Amino acid sequence: MSLAEFDFELPTRLVALRPERPRRAARLLVWDRGVISHRSVSDLADLLEPGDHLVFNDTRVIPAALKGIRKRPGMGPSANISVNLDQILPDGTWRVLARPARRLRAGDLIEFGAGLDARVLERNEDSLLLNFNCRGKEFERRLSAAGTVPLPPYIGMRRVADERDRDDYQTVFARRPGAVAAPTASLHFDAWLLNRLRQRSIGHSTITLHVGAGTFLPVRNDDVSCHRMHSEWGEVTESAAYEINSARDGGGRIIPVGTTALRLLETSSVGGRARAWSGDTDLFVSPGFQFTISDGLMTNFHLPKSTLILLVAAFIGKEEMQRVYGEAIREEYRFFSYGDGSLLLP
Repeated sequence: MSLAEFDFELPTRLVALRPERPRRAARLLVWDRGVISHRSVSDLADLLEPGDHLVFNDTRVIPAALKGIRKRPGMGPSANISVNLDQILPDGTWRVLARPARRLRAGDLIEFGAGLDARVLERNEDSLLLNFNCRGKEFERRLSAAGTVPLPPYIGMRRVADERDRDDYQTVFARRPGAVAAPTASLHFDAWLLNRLRQRSIGHSTITLHVGAGTFLPVRNDDVSCHRMHSEWGEVTESAAYEINSARDGGGRIIPVGTTALRLLETSSVGGRARAWSGDTDLFVSPGFQFTISDGLMTNFHLPKSTLILLVAAFIGKEEMQRVYGEAIREEYRFFSYGDGSLLLP
């Protein structure tokens, strides 16, 4: 299976640089067993059935984008370095992406300001291992002062992050800090919409997947089967598993909101049943994948030749994915993290 099969031309004007306000005002392309219709996210409660169950990712985005100065023993400040936090490891060190990484080596010190600095422990092909000078709450405090919202590259190349992004790039479910990218399908939800869903007896649960910077990395090999995902930490609690299974037992459809929620559900479920689970997942969903628990998917419109477009193709079929994306472009839907949404019901 060639990566070129998942490419498409997207007019630059369709890349959303800001979200709609209110959140639920975004457009929603509905693909229901092959039939396409055009609605609004605010219509979601009318598009689902009583008893259906949504699953959200409650991770909270941290200010993971840092700019620093490299220092070496016996030398003055040199080399401006940009760092994006990726994943905290069990020993408290961080795996990060850095630019330009070639200017760094083990032993270098990077000063980020606000009392935050880090020592380079090792450099790999596309990442660094950093040991910061503080941990826990003190690290969170200094990071909040030194870091900025880690906007995706397709936004960051066209404008700088600002104070609006600290709210816009956070979901209403955000509870557990650790993500360096937002679960963007959930950005469409607000208190009004959640209340409307409750009135229609459409339930929801939250699970946690700390989205890593690897979500922005392109698929580099033209042979899709050779791609390897970066691992991300996730957790499904006992209560969430119980709620999901109860909804399914009652005849409701299980509908993850976002690709991250879907990947974690499919990682942790066995035989079509949700189960309590925690750990790292590097699940790569591509055409041919057998879904066990996800009956639908709400997701934004994704980058060409990305792992996310491959997941959509796996869920509804490559030809239907191409048809949906062709229709979205013709109808000028807004794409990517701050863009419009789709509801896919096989």
